[in-house]
Amino acid sequence: MAAKQKAVIVTCAVTGSIHTPSMSPHLPVTAEEIATEALAAAAAGASVVHLHARHPETGQPTQDPDRFREFLPRIQRESDVVVNITTGGAPNMTIEERLQPALQLKPEIASLNMGSMNFGLYPMLDRFKTFQHDWERPYLEGSHDRVFKNTFKDIQDILERCGDNGTRFEIECYDIGHLYTAAHFMDRGILKGPVLIQSVFGLLGGIGGHPEDVQHMKRTADRLFGDDYHWSVLGAGRNQMPIATMAATMGGNVRVGLEDSLWIGAGKLAESNADQVRKIVAILGELGLTPATPEQTRAMLNLKGNQAVSFE
Repeated sequence: MAAKQKAVIVTCAVTGSIHTPSMSPHLPVTAEEIATEALAAAAAGASVVHLHARHPETGQPTQDPDRFREFLPRIQRESDVVVNITTGGAPNMTIEERLQPALQLKPEIASLNMGSMNFGLYPMLDRFKTFQHDWERPYLEGSHDRVFKNTFKDIQDILERCGDNGTRFEIECYDIGHLYTAAHFMDRGILKGPVLIQSVFGLLGGIGGHPEDVQHMKRTADRLFGDDYHWSVLGAGRNQMPIATMAATMGGNVRVGLEDSLWIGAGKLAESNADQVRKIVAILGELGLTPATPEQTRAMLNLKGNQAVSFE
């Protein structure tokens, strides 16, 4: 099974494509905000920042590589943090559109979802009633009849095209079947170990956030990947800190950030990504664990180093 460790990789997912600007005044939208939040998260203890881009005027998710180029050089200049670029984008984008930032910018890590799935954001309309921008309500409502598409062909294409650039992958598994898909690509030699398995809990369309779900994911991953993987978790919404804490006690790594949850406590919005990083780092400390440095993270995941990216 995955080796237990005292240094825990803390990833911070800074803005994502799930939440809309009307949900929190603290959600980063502009390039300056995204860069500032990423750097603050790194200073607070995150060794990886997982990044999406947004239109600065409306906050709408975009996979235009030029939007990423507006904040990536600053992050690279001012920090040694590992940058992870999404290939997920948003569920209403085409595969080719979602792929372009990782393909062109050649990050050390890119995220990759292991399957097509329903991606239900519409329940958030029960909590959020008014919106600043015209796109927000239809975007959430449309998830009732929207499928996020990643076929076997799509996954192989992304693995091969980005892998040719030396990019490694955060393999995002929203359900047990996604673990088997990752094992399929490892068996074929298309996905190379040590693989970073990011288990995602609590999003409508994927596995739930019950402790038994977390245990089931871990047991299955241990059986499929043995010592050739590192396990990490993210919990959506109120699942964030409980699942991160549970996983840390099980030898896992953790992800926090405003992409996954807007909250820092019951009914209290997080004022920054760094707030969530500081909270999980404090929890790790209470468990006798420490956040991994970027250097340790690169060694654990066999990354190419930030001198080999193409952010300019």
